[in-house]
Amino acid sequence: MTLSPLAQQRLQRFKNNRRAVWSLWIFSIIFSVTLVSELIANDKPLLVYYDNDVYLPVFQSYSETEFGGDFQTEADYRDPYVADLINEKGWMIWPAIPFNYSTINYNLPSPAPSPPDGTNWLGTDDNGRDVVARILYGFRISCLFGFTLTLISALIGVAAGAVQGYYGGWLDLMFQRFIEVWSSMPTLFMLIILASVVQPSFWMLMGFLLLFSWMGFVGVVRAEFLRTRNFEYVQAAKALGMSNLRIMFRHVLPNAMVATLTLMPFVLSGSVTTLTSLDFLGFGLPPGSPSLGELLAQGKANIQAPWLGLSAFFVIGTLMALLVFIGEGVRDAFDPRVSL
Repeated sequence: MTLSPLAQQRLQRFKNNRRAVWSLWIFSIIFSVTLVSELIANDKPLLVYYDNDVYLPVFQSYSETEFGGDFQTEADYRDPYVADLINEKGWMIWPAIPFNYSTINYNLPSPAPSPPDGTNWLGTDDNGRDVVARILYGFRISCLFGFTLTLISALIGVAAGAVQGYYGGWLDLMFQRFIEVWSSMPTLFMLIILASVVQPSFWMLMGFLLLFSWMGFVGVVRAEFLRTRNFEYVQAAKALGMSNLRIMFRHVLPNAMVATLTLMPFVLSGSVTTLTSLDFLGFGLPPGSPSLGELLAQGKANIQAPWLGLSAFFVIGTLMALLVFIGEGVRDAFDPRVSL
């Protein structure tokens, strides 16, 4: 696939920003690692070899009776009894971190939250759960939440801004008044009311925040369509009988996508911050879910355990810095005033 000269110039401008390039590489590596968190931090073995058979507990559940136990329930591989049964006729390969985000370590050297040691590299929280495991899973959820919310918001915002800017008139006027009223709604108070009625889930939070996040894209797209709709090539396309929909999304939208793509990394970082803030306040994901905001709240509640607050602060700060640096690189790449 050959890039156009303009796309090559933008790519080169992004490469010239070394901070953005390094941030993109670091973020990509970290995010790729968290996507396979189940293979890195899990309370189930990656591989079990028992009685000449191979088992993959990470991908499939096995009952205790398959390893010579007494119960039909799923085997607890951390149970010494089950471990001895397996080791008699085989062996197990464990992940680097033998804890899931919800696994409670009952063999702590001190009451929870326990400090870092050889078993729990960053210690445990006040429920005895491994901090590293919760960071891995929480990082993944935060990024996936931010990516999904940003993408859907961009689709809705771009479509709304395109319709407003292209048609203008009363449609644009009424839509702008609606956005002014809708954007003034107290989002946090409404979310508190929602959390008091039902237990928010991942998709419920996504849908609720989506009701307001799409408006950030409307302004830049609307302004570009208002500016472009009277250009000669648009008038010529109309004169040739081309449909409005085709003109909007084939001839005018590419101009508006520059501002949209420039805005998206900053909206992404804002989405991650929003989820973290809600989890910190207790209005986010259900209790027990791996969350960077919940870990930060535990650090605030357990001043005597500084590893909790420091771990959360370092991870959140690093994530925000990487996303902002990438956003600056994208902004410079689409800015024609930045020299190659």
